This record gives sequence, C-alpha cells and structure tokens, in this order.
Amino acid sequence: MKLHPIHLTDFYKVGHIQQYPAKTTKIYSNLTPRGGPYSGMDYTVVFGIQYFILEYLMKQFDEDFFSVNKAKVVSRYKRRLDNALGEDSVGVSHVAALWDLGYLPLLIKALPEGTRCDHRVPMLTITNTHADFSWLVNYLETLLSTSLWLPMTSASTADKYRQLLDKYAIQTTGTTDGVDFQAHDFSMRGLPGVEAASMSGAGHLLSFLGTDTIPAIDFLENYYGADSDSEIIGMSVPATEHSVMCLRGKDNEIETFRELIEDVYPKGIVSIVSDSWDYWKVITEFLPQLKDKILARDGKVVIRPDSGDPVKIICGDYESDDSAIAQGTIQCLWDTFGGTDNEQGYKVLNPHIGLIYGDSITYDRADEILSNLEAAGFASSNIVFGVGSFTYQMVTRDTHGFAVKATYGIVDGEHREIFKDPKTDNGLKRSAKGLLRVEHDGSIKDQCTSEEEQGGLLQTVFLDSEIKNITTLSEIRERLNGS
Repeated sequence: MKLHPIHLTDFYKVGHIQQYPAKTTKIYSNLTPRGGPYSGMDYTVVFGIQYFILEYLMKQFDEDFFSVNKAKVVSRYKRRLDNALGEDSVGVSHVAALWDLGYLPLLIKALPEGTRCDHRVPMLTITNTHADFSWLVNYLETLLSTSLWLPMTSASTADKYRQLLDKYAIQTTGTTDGVDFQAHDFSMRGLPGVEAASMSGAGHLLSFLGTDTIPAIDFLENYYGADSDSEIIGMSVPATEHSVMCLRGKDNEIETFRELIEDVYPKGIVSIVSDSWDYWKVITEFLPQLKDKILARDGKVVIRPDSGDPVKIICGDYESDDSAIAQGTIQCLWDTFGGTDNEQGYKVLNPHIGLIYGDSITYDRADEILSNLEAAGFASSNIVFGVGSFTYQMVTRDTHGFAVKATYGIVDGEHREIFKDPKTDNGLKRSAKGLLRVEHDGSIKDQCTSEEEQGGLLQTVFLDSEIKNITTLSEIRERLNGS
C-alpha cells in the first residue's frame, strides 16, 4: 500500500511542534515494554527494529519524501491537515525545512535484536541530532509503535512456546531434537493484512523452522540478510484441505487417503486433514485398513484433526462411552501402529505415522496437552502444534505494555528531565527520568549524565538516515536460542 511517510502518524501529533516550549532544541524518548497482566511473561524479545529502519526511515522516506518534488510534498501535507484540522491550523514550514535538510536528523540506539528485554527496561531510545527538529522525535512515535509491537509480541510468544516445548521434550525424550518443527505457523489468514502476517510470521521463525507463511521468509531475506539457498529460514510439507478431501465425495474418503499416500505422495511427509465427516471413523476404521500401506511408505503420514476440543481429541475424553474418543487420538494411533519406548520410558509412535493439531491452539492448551500426554506415558514428540491466529492475533499493543515516552529535553539551553507518575495509576505507567542506560546485567539506569548514557547495552542502529550495526537472522537466532 503506497502511503506518504510524513503522513504516518496520528493527527494529534502534528500540532505538538506548536505546543512545545519555545526554543525546544532536543527531545529524547524511549520505547519500553512496561509489561502488565496480559503477556504471562516478564520480558519481551527485541525484534523488528532493523525492518522499521530499512523500510520506513530509509526506503519510504527516501522514495516518497526526499526524492519527491518539494512543492508536491508540502502541498499534499498541507491539504491533508487543512482538510481535517482547518486551514493553516498547523503550518508546513517545518516539513519544508526537513525536506531541505535532505535526511532524517535522528539518533536511534537499541538493544541487539534477539535480546530478551526485561519489562520496564527501555529497548530503544530516539533523539534528534539537529536542534531545529526536536519535533520529529515523538512525531514518529505512532509509526514506531505500530511497526514494532506486533513482531516483538509474536517473537516473544514464539519464545514462550519454545521454552514450553523444550521443557517437555527434555523430560520425555531427553533431547530437543525435533522441537524446531513442533510449532508450525498457521496464522497468516487470521492476521490483519499481509504486512502484519509477514512481521508476525518472521517473529515465529526466530524460535521455530516450521511455517506456512511464505511472506515471512521473504521478510527475513529482505530485511535480515537471510538466504534460503544457504540456510533454513522456514520449511513446510505437502498438506491437504477440506476441498481436497471432500471433492471425491464422502463415500470415497478412504480412497482419497489411499490415493494421497500411494500415488500423489508415495514418499516423504504428507499432512491429511481428517475430520471432514467422521474423524473417529478415519482413526478406527480407515487407518487400520491402510496400515500396511502407511508402514510401507518411505515417510510419514500426519493426521490432522481440525475441529473439536483439542485437549480431548488428542488426549482423550474419559467421560465418553466411545472407547476411541475416551482414549484419544494418540492412544488410538499407538494401538494401531505401535512404536517404541524411549530411554526415558515414554512411548514414541511408529515414525510412519504422526499427528498435527492446528485449530484454536493456545499456550495453555498446548501445556495441558503435553502434560496429559506425559501423564499417559507418551513423549511430547508425538504431537506437532499448528499455531495460528488464535495465538498470534489475540494480542494487542498492551499485551506487553509497549509505550514510547519522552524522558529528557533541552529548552533554551536548559537540560530538563521529563517523567510521568499518574496518581490514578497502579504504577504501570510511571516513566523513567532523564537520559537512560541499559546496564550489562539488563537493568535500567535513568537520570544519567551524557557520559553515562554513552555506555551500556544500547547500541547505535540509525544515525542521520544511515543504518548502523546491521544484524542477520542467524545472529538473532543465536542470540535468542544460544543463550
């Protein structure tokens, strides 16, 4: 979608240049995840800053602001503001002056991407490098926030899933081998647009390798130096949908299974949606009939239920009078195909058969499923989760409490510390004061001197329209998963 970068803000921001004290020459702000009751975490994964810089502060400002005729830039800005706020309510001289300058006079410092940033610790600071453009710092708050909260939230959620899956894998298999593919991103259709799906899907791929979100791979190649020719960014497998399973008719469903596993995909992994009509008939009648064909394949047939209560479908509904429903899918597959007991004493299904569940999976449901499987004597590796928009879309900016706040400014040569501490608040919205520094132990030091602010973990990533300290997907993964 083609937009003008100088328009990418809230209307209330445009008048702040008139509202700041006269002779304001510096504003210094920060992006901090303040936390709160919604994330279930005490940290946030830093991710998306390089994308924000490359796409918006460099590409879009270059192509659609600085490279456009000055009169056109100014006139369309004036038209937008005049039509919405009233003629000459704001003025345009500052925008014309920015065009004349020819670059964005900003210094942005940030924690390295892939860092787990404790809540209430700033992950990014931004200030102006030219005294005439202090207005620009918080003018960009809206763009900064809308560009970063989602990829960071999804990266954090994926990391939370990863830790859960790693825990159960160690307990029931003794290794985390295979966990890379145990949470598969199904979320694209449920995200609010292609850009959101790309940002969120890329966040998922910091912790996992399984995805059906193709543009997330493009995102990581475009903005994070990834290369699918030389590294695994994301992978998937052939999979059916209901149109495939239903088109031959209900009476031919078992033939559809047979054709898929013998003719279309005689080897390798194939995922088959199995609840178009009678899921338990598939499990208790079709699969036993196809057992020899499945075991003879060089690969795995993955069964995919797509409706119902995932905990009960996978682990069993002990209140049911139907023995298959009472036992659940994993036990039924074990009864049909068997498997082995691993060194930890847990059952592992025959490698020719598997299960993926991708409907309405949440972290809590995944935890309950893995706990129930462990209690029943099954290894966690017997299940793959399709993690969709029920996980990645049921979030907001407030899930991790993201906020951009100014903490320091200079007015007519006077250095001023800025802070807020609302009496009506419970402390969540209390801000830091003055110049900030993130110490090497990850804690925050505020009210710094200029010299103190230069140190710490925050590193320069953008200076006067140039990107600094470029990072790659492989470095981010190592930072996140190697720690």
